Amino acid sequence: MEQGSGGDPAVVHEVPYYAQWESPGLVREIVTGAVSAADDPRWGESGAATPEEYEYWSWRLCGVACLRMALDHWWGVAPTAVQLAEECLAAGAYERDGERLRGLIHTPFAAYVHQRWGLTAQARELTPAEVAAEVAGGRLVMLSVHPAIRDPDGPDPQRRGGHLVLAVGATATALVIHNPSGFAGGSQAYAHVPWRQFERFYAGRGIVLGPPGADG
Repeated sequence: MEQGSGGDPAVVHEVPYYAQWESPGLVREIVTGAVSAADDPRWGESGAATPEEYEYWSWRLCGVACLRMALDHWWGVAPTAVQLAEECLAAGAYERDGERLRGLIHTPFAAYVHQRWGLTAQARELTPAEVAAEVAGGRLVMLSVHPAIRDPDGPDPQRRGGHLVLAVGATATALVIHNPSGFAGGSQAYAHVPWRQFERFYAGRGIVLGPPGADG
């Protein structure tokens, strides 16, 4: 058990961070529309064949980014984002309808993660206390939240969910997350979301990930 600031008891796992865009420093500009995702100079690292393919997928890769973090944490590898996205599509974790894409769909995604990568994975509803307990037990939790969680002190979102973040730690006062669409310098890696604010964004469900060979 680590110590948080001010002696706050904490469990925080050392997990590599990946944004859903290849250039973490450009996330703010991409999200706000100041820069097109297709103009990300690192787009080729995604595994996409063209900037346009990268742009299409990049807005839908929050769950894939969380999986890349977990795979790097436990396996020491992080396949390209588009490779994983295409595998998820084939596994039914995304459903394509023309240009529209539905997903990430939790139950088939969890099955894919277990079968393909050997991690334990369970899609379920979780209370905030259960999230903290899972993290304390050595697991990582993908959580369905509103993307406005990058600014916990901002206005209330109109709904909960719609975006996935990875819970990598918990303290007595805050949940510690890696946010694939967080902004550089504050809300990307090891971002602290006060528990008193968390439920404003949280849809009450997620995917619990555990290491290879762990009881699922």
